[in-house]
Amino acid sequence: MQLFGEQSAPLIGIDISSAAVKVLQLSKSAGRYRVEHYAVEPLPANPTGDKSAVQTEVIGAAIKRAVAKSGSKSKHAAVAISGSSVITKVITVTGGVDDQAMEEQVFDEASNHIPYQMEEVSLDFEVLGPIPNTESVQVMIAAARTENVEARQAELEIAGLEAKVVDVEVFALENAFKLIFNQLDIPAGGLTAVVDIGANLTTLNVIKEGRSIYSREQVFGGKQLSEEIMRRYGLSFSESGAAKKLGGLPESYESEVLEPFKEGVAQQISRLLQFFYSGSDYSRVDQIVLAGGTASIAGLDQVVEQHLGVSTMTANPIASMTVSPRVQAHALAADAPALLIACGLALRSFD
Repeated sequence: MQLFGEQSAPLIGIDISSAAVKVLQLSKSAGRYRVEHYAVEPLPANPTGDKSAVQTEVIGAAIKRAVAKSGSKSKHAAVAISGSSVITKVITVTGGVDDQAMEEQVFDEASNHIPYQMEEVSLDFEVLGPIPNTESVQVMIAAARTENVEARQAELEIAGLEAKVVDVEVFALENAFKLIFNQLDIPAGGLTAVVDIGANLTTLNVIKEGRSIYSREQVFGGKQLSEEIMRRYGLSFSESGAAKKLGGLPESYESEVLEPFKEGVAQQISRLLQFFYSGSDYSRVDQIVLAGGTASIAGLDQVVEQHLGVSTMTANPIASMTVSPRVQAHALAADAPALLIACGLALRSFD
């Protein structure tokens, strides 16, 4: 199983988070991407934390519904496993050897860095390039327990799909980063903090020259806002989720619930960045990019920018794409900040 994967046939990018399945398929013409198919399908509360066969069925069924809703007929998919279940590392090996010798070197060296038996692991690698003035090359390895890769394959099989690429979320993010790069205002060699705020987890990736140099997760997300709406207004979880998107809450919601939540998001981002600064030679990032479903909250970018004193924008990976008439453009635009990983996976069609 390829963790980096190369494809030419159209792939459906399928991003599976704890709260939803996001499906996206792209085409490319004259150097420009077009959104051909897209859908978002909610998942029952936090199924991905449970690896039981029942939850595999639940996720598989949700993928099937999402693909049907999107209208895609493709049977090939690119899917990702989360960073927390993947070991990535840059290692050094001797260059100038044939493919088989390179593979043997990488596997030998990788076994020194992976805390599992190698027979339990799916491993792939990518040669990053030579180290100046040496005969060595740097190689990025990605290793995941085979059971995690097989779980993703099983979920897709339930939906009638084949996993052509099993990627790693951080690599999918790097792949999608080029879609937003022209929207950034950073100096050459500058640092971009991509903060993906999901339902349950907030993930910080610090990107330098297109590669993630730091990643950290924190348990915090949009679910906290939903729970506060439930508590305040006596709504069910699904009702609170709908009210967040569609409105209809009392006037006091804005000042008593939403604004404090936005400030809480800014504090969480500040805390994540402090972890990065304390463990690196850096003391500042040049720009913050908000992604994930929670990033769609109006004015959140302004609150973060004000609190942290760093230019902040909301991710829009589809900004320069055209859209098929069959796609609901308004819904797609609303979901755009949550589609970074799905975009990165869909782009594997063109590797």
